Amino acid sequence: MTSRPEPASAEGQRDSAGTAPRRSVSRTLKAYVALTKPRVLELLLVSTVPVMFLAAEGVPNLWLVVATVIGGSMSAGSAASFNMYLDRDIDAHMKRTKNRPIVTGEISPRAALVFSWSLAVLQAVWFLAFTNLLTTFLSSFAIFFYVVIYTILLKRHTEQNIVWGGIAGCFPVLIGWTAVTNSLTWAPFVLFALVFLWTPPHYWPLSVKYAADYDETDVPMLGATRSGTQVGLQVVLYAWATVACSLLLVPVADMGLVYTASALVFGGWFIYESHRMYNMSVRAKAGVEQGSEARPMRVFHASITYLTLVFVAVAVDPLLPF
Repeated sequence: MTSRPEPASAEGQRDSAGTAPRRSVSRTLKAYVALTKPRVLELLLVSTVPVMFLAAEGVPNLWLVVATVIGGSMSAGSAASFNMYLDRDIDAHMKRTKNRPIVTGEISPRAALVFSWSLAVLQAVWFLAFTNLLTTFLSSFAIFFYVVIYTILLKRHTEQNIVWGGIAGCFPVLIGWTAVTNSLTWAPFVLFALVFLWTPPHYWPLSVKYAADYDETDVPMLGATRSGTQVGLQVVLYAWATVACSLLLVPVADMGLVYTASALVFGGWFIYESHRMYNMSVRAKAGVEQGSEARPMRVFHASITYLTLVFVAVAVDPLLPF
């Protein structure tokens, strides 16, 4: 891979008088929050809290929910911050990431690394204090998996990076379950598999949109290494597998009408959007319709809505008698 210059750090930036510019406390805090990728934390809530309702077969202890969300946020934030530290060289050359705080110099690499380790330690202490050892282990292992397995070993070396690296994003399901039960059964593993299968058709459309950036930085995301039709076909296959997996929860966890109907209806919509992306790519490649290139971000956003609605159904279903 071609070596790239390190982004300038805040410590290296000087004003015309030769002194480092002062930054407001609020601006610095915003920069540290940005290190945690707060948009990713939204998905953490989606996949953690509903599972706690299912594990409790009703309304779980609300303080336990709050404690789990706080610990999970620190865990996910730590992983994201480590990721930005390790990827700061390529982030500087991608339109989507060029404004991240390490790249812009808002936070120095050293400060980001200290922040990452601090969150990693704090989340472990927090989970150990307010949940149990199993949950603490799973949360800590999720950080290790995302940082070492995905960011260091997979991301820059294989186009299947997001498939296996996406496992890290499945751990909130197990964490939510074990926080309530201190044990694992088949139900959380089905939901784990659901998120695992959902991740590629969620992320690959994004990689299509930013294919030029990934190509520029030599990161072999599928959207940059394969044609639009090939990516679209993979999205379709994984979408079908995701919906099929979601239906496995019905017999495994004895889910009721609300979840079953939601999995079928929302799953059908997700599959439709995936097929639409693929079909438009095929037609554009064949020259049938000029300007009919698929809109990958439509599938990207649809995938988020799909997962949110299915997990809401996971939470609501145990509360109803049917």
